[in-house]
Amino acid sequence: MATAHSAIPRPAARVGIVGGGQLARMMAEAAPALGLTITVLDPTPDAPASEFAPQIIAAYDDAAALAQLASLSDVVTIDIEAVSAGSLAALEAANSRVAPSSKVLGIIQDKLVQKDFLSAAGLPGGVYRGVSTLAELRAFGLPCVLKARRHGYDGRGVKLVRTEDEAADFLAQGPCLAEQVVDIARELAVMIARADSGETALYPVVEAEFDPAANILNTIVAPAAVSAEVTARCADYALRAVTALDGVGIFGIEFFLTRGGEVVLNEISPRPHNSGHYTIEACATSQFAQHLRAVAGLPLGSAALLHPAASFNLLGEPDARGLPVYRGLDEAAATAGAAVHLYGKHRVAPYRKMGHITVTGTSRDDALDNARRLQALVRAGGSEQ
Repeated sequence: MATAHSAIPRPAARVGIVGGGQLARMMAEAAPALGLTITVLDPTPDAPASEFAPQIIAAYDDAAALAQLASLSDVVTIDIEAVSAGSLAALEAANSRVAPSSKVLGIIQDKLVQKDFLSAAGLPGGVYRGVSTLAELRAFGLPCVLKARRHGYDGRGVKLVRTEDEAADFLAQGPCLAEQVVDIARELAVMIARADSGETALYPVVEAEFDPAANILNTIVAPAAVSAEVTARCADYALRAVTALDGVGIFGIEFFLTRGGEVVLNEISPRPHNSGHYTIEACATSQFAQHLRAVAGLPLGSAALLHPAASFNLLGEPDARGLPVYRGLDEAAATAGAAVHLYGKHRVAPYRKMGHITVTGTSRDDALDNARRLQALVRAGGSEQ
């Protein structure tokens, strides 16, 4: 059966992106080398991507603005999940190509629906339940991890709760997904691209470290220091997940490796992902170019790792406000293999993602050592500190 994105008479030359943040910015940077042009839609004036692409200033679900974006594009994609799947479905109903499809977004953006879908596909997602009340939570059991079913990202909408008192305020904000606490040895991730034809490109399994204060992904190390068996399981689960979704584009798949050696699929993102930023310098095809290739109907590129790498987020300091003030960039410029990516954000805030730095090296340890050294030196402060 044909899907909304299945008929590709020729490669798309014009790509519209709903969302104009740093992911759209890096897609826009990658587009010219593929012969593609980009237009973005974002409610924030002078969004990060607007430095490289024309911007329509409107809400993500503004029907008229989305229709305008579609009229300027051969395919519409996203850089953020906070987009109405219904709004994208309306574009599909008007014969616009959308990739990933509104159906895929609808499954993924509700964490309980996503878990149920993956479970039905036979993928290991741990023990979970949808909860809305303390009574339902009590029946599930504590401690547990509570996640807002919608609109959680970058540490928002996730809370480890040990008591009902800790859970009460969180539950008051809306329906949640409760997950049994996993005894985590490592957090892993993999990027996988899938074309409309079913062709896939799988990136290396990487290891993820999180900032404990902000609960935000902090550092990625490629490749992960795990066994061939664990790598194969991650690859198998990622392939099965995107195939079950009939996804088109690039997907970030996050896993937990338990102390008992089990691999648990945590979450899926239907777009370029923080855990794939290292691919710009370290892989034959960056995740941003690969996503554009997939949604535009171009052949997928090689996902081979060319150099071991470590990548870390440049977050706003805990007290940072006002105009961004960067320190330590000269040390990064003097480090062989280091690449600085600033996102063009005009205001800094505590723990806001202001950029990232990737360091490639002759070995995993070499890249990680240099990245940790720079992590201690490079700072994103603010003019109001």
